[in-house]
Amino acid sequence: MRALLVGQAPPVGLGYTYVSEPPYEAVVIGSLSVGKLLHFDIESALEALAEGKSVVLYTPGLPRCPHNRALGASLTARQRELKSWGVVFTDGAQKRLITAQEARAMRAAGTLPAPGAVLTPLAKEILEGSQ
Repeated sequence: MRALLVGQAPPVGLGYTYVSEPPYEAVVIGSLSVGKLLHFDIESALEALAEGKSVVLYTPGLPRCPHNRALGASLTARQRELKSWGVVFTDGAQKRLITAQEARAMRAAGTLPAPGAVLTPLAKEILEGSQ
């Protein structure tokens, strides 16, 4: 599956072939600066979310702020907001990410994802039968 890479490539394989221009089925955010996380304005990721495409954020690439509690709390709040938008957070563990396209194929075949699989919000809706 082709994914637009934003930031640095994760050092672990997430199951995507990274590209720098369309077409792509997902967006992978490998790293973010403090400013980019606080003022999330990555146009390609926002468009992908609006189109129902997967947006995956590699969590070890997120900024940390252990010396400033207020800033750290703001970063945590922003992460919660991104999750509520449908951004999938991963640390690269061997959990399989199920996209909407894969969910449609599973539903047509009458199969279920493996235990521990991570579903995009749209994939979850499809497998629950509302899409």
